[in-house]
Amino acid sequence: MVGGGQELAGTPGQIMVMPAKMNSSANETARHNKTLLAWQLALLRFAVTLADDDKFAVLAAAGEIDRLRPNGGRESDFRFFRRTSAELCASISDPENAGSQILHQFLAQIDDERLKRSFAAAAGYHWPEKPPVSKPTGRNDNLWRGLSPRPLSSNSRA
Repeated sequence: MVGGGQELAGTPGQIMVMPAKMNSSANETARHNKTLLAWQLALLRFAVTLADDDKFAVLAAAGEIDRLRPNGGRESDFRFFRRTSAELCASISDPENAGSQILHQFLAQIDDERLKRSFAAAAGYHWPEKPPVSKPTGRNDNLWRGLSPRPLSSNSRA
């Protein structure tokens, strides 16, 4: 293939070429998304089993994501996913002492509704109850208080 592009399947007899740079970027994004999903699924598995082996799998996936940092910094510079994973595992293991704020934040960032509901159920997370919307009762007679009365003109309707 000329220029390092990749042939894509099109209609029979038609060849589409994707530039190599776009293909590389798309592959990198797909790899990153798969790695994030693997991390989320590892967290779900840990929430179900609470096994140390599954906790180590979560931390390993987090370490891999941290190594995918775009700035190319040193390995010790970026530990977001490892730190977040440790906090999530602690919150899942001991929800009474760790609090549910970290779980709430994590669940808010999950796009897949099935994964979100599954994780919430496995972790024993209870969604905060929304207060019921109250409808105004009765008539507010003070609504027009303070306004000067206007005389009705013959052109206005009553």
